[in-house]
Amino acid sequence: MWIADKWKDYEVLDCSAGEKLERWGKFILCRPDPQVIWDTEKKRSEWKKLNGHYHRSKAGGGEWEFHNLPEEWTVQYELGGAYTLTFHLKPFAFKHTGLFPEQAVNWDWFYPLIRREVDSGRKIRVLNLFAYTGGATLAAAAAGAEVTHVDASKGMVTWAKENAASSGLAEAPIRWLVDDCMKFVEREIRRGRKYEAVIMDPPSYGRGPKGELWKIEEQVFPLIQRTSELLSEDPLFFLINSYTTGLQPAVLSYMLGSVLGRTGTVSDTLRTGCELQAEEIGLPVKASGLVLPCGASGRTVFG
Repeated sequence: MWIADKWKDYEVLDCSAGEKLERWGKFILCRPDPQVIWDTEKKRSEWKKLNGHYHRSKAGGGEWEFHNLPEEWTVQYELGGAYTLTFHLKPFAFKHTGLFPEQAVNWDWFYPLIRREVDSGRKIRVLNLFAYTGGATLAAAAAGAEVTHVDASKGMVTWAKENAASSGLAEAPIRWLVDDCMKFVEREIRRGRKYEAVIMDPPSYGRGPKGELWKIEEQVFPLIQRTSELLSEDPLFFLINSYTTGLQPAVLSYMLGSVLGRTGTVSDTLRTGCELQAEEIGLPVKASGLVLPCGASGRTVFG
């Protein structure tokens, strides 16, 4: 398992009975988590000192209960010990805060890959699909890449721009696009655009800006296939994340391998020297020492 254990402004303090107790900066939140099916004693005092508690409804959805929690605050992440990223947090519908902290393990992975190439004088163009509030976009830009940030939600793209400005990356070479990811990829293929790296973080279910329906089990593999056509002749990496329970690391590995690996459909140039890994990703839990699973990632590095 790849573990995001470098955070200073975030930690999972405890988890029990379907909920996780978290510290976001100086604020304590309690949110539901489907992985937490055990019911252990809640010994930590923070369980009774919550600033925010998301209550799940049996009818679906839920609502927040707040106690001295501001409408917005920030946390920071020291990226590779070299760059500090700043994220704005705003609790909103369906328990989210605007950041998935477990993804820091991927930022720390690709940051030095990009940095090495940029330092050697090479231009690295990164395509970030389903880019949300920009964690991966900022990490890639901080490493010196040119980034194309694509998300179907105008609000999320605006939020990502705020994070970029707070992180000192307002003038970084980032294209901010509100678009349906598959339609964007198809247009980029027709335009002949190429990228050295691809990052995608598809949701289990969603809708595009014009109501386009997305179901990951039906559409993620065709998206990987089409997006692979955007890789340059000398690609660097391809990263996919999944929060969908059914898409285990082995599934991500097989999908990437069948498209990008030696049994794939792309050119021999892409297949040569291809190194593929897929693992669960997780967050350490302070109270118990266990690691809370938070989905999976598949990584392909090209030689």
